[in-house]
Amino acid sequence: MKIIQALATISFGDAVSNDVINLKKVITKLGFETQIYAENIDGRLPSGTAERYDNLCELTAEDIMIFHESVGTDLNEKIRHLKCHLIIRYHNITPPYFFSQYNMASFKLSEVGLAQTRKLADVAEYAIAVSEFNKNDLIRMGYRCKIDVLPVVIPFEDYEKKADIATIVKYNDDYVNILFVGRIVPNKKHEDIIRIYNFYKKMVNQKSRLIFVGNYEGMENYKKRLDRYIQELDVDDVIFPGHIKFNQILAYYKLADIFICMSEHEGFCVPLVEAMKFKVPIIAYDSCAVPDTLSDGGILVKNKNEKEIALLIETILSDNALKQKILNNQNRILEKLQYDIMSDKFESLLMGFIDEMDVDNK
Repeated sequence: MKIIQALATISFGDAVSNDVINLKKVITKLGFETQIYAENIDGRLPSGTAERYDNLCELTAEDIMIFHESVGTDLNEKIRHLKCHLIIRYHNITPPYFFSQYNMASFKLSEVGLAQTRKLADVAEYAIAVSEFNKNDLIRMGYRCKIDVLPVVIPFEDYEKKADIATIVKYNDDYVNILFVGRIVPNKKHEDIIRIYNFYKKMVNQKSRLIFVGNYEGMENYKKRLDRYIQELDVDDVIFPGHIKFNQILAYYKLADIFICMSEHEGFCVPLVEAMKFKVPIIAYDSCAVPDTLSDGGILVKNKNEKEIALLIETILSDNALKQKILNNQNRILEKLQYDIMSDKFESLLMGFIDEMDVDNK
């Protein structure tokens, strides 16, 4: 039996790709022949990490394909016709309406991706969603197969690497550093964080800065809108580092005093877990998969009132007992997401599916 994985693009350092790579480690440990196949392979990845999907090995009725669904891709159509068993690993697809004003290619890709995901409901034998939110999405799309939930498998040892000293020196001062990490895309609602920060800086604490770590390639129109909004508000110290190295990302987490997430669409949101890892208190908007990932680890807000959230930031940062309570809760959630625990759970889910296959074949 071969157990292979496929995805549209495997990149260096992104959440979906890391999940694929870590699941491969578990499959290899179990002794199965395995490989990752992708339409596009990031050149920064070590040689042999994945192969082009065009080179897909021959699959039989005994083999298993784990398909990572996160975007519209030709693979959605191709895997429908494979003769092997099909497991969908669902990371979610951003609703197209978020992109309509900024990038029509992204709009169409999301629209197509959602339609393709619905069509796969007829051929998927099993699904593993990364959150309850995603599981419910699949059910709404007509999936009748068994669906289990397994959060993104995260290698926490990566975050023990040395942070960039130059970045730390540059911003390690008496300013409050407000951080959000994630692609500069419309669904993450950076403008809402800017509005909150504007109130906080002008009415609460002038010695503060806002840092948006994330790449805006393909979303230049959205980035320009954010730049205009910052100018209209006449607010200083909003930092966009752009596409940066991993050790610089680590530095910004180490510098952060508080992590703010106002996103309105997330399938999981790995940066929430990263903030927990770096012991940064979190305030997040109660939407999509955010409450699944954060649970009661940080503070969930039901609305985006800038005054209320700005004052909440100050309360957390000035009340050591409250801050420590939040961090303790985050640490408790983080413990449940440890790599060994998630790896063992994936092994259990996979072997359970294989056992059911064997029963069905008898």
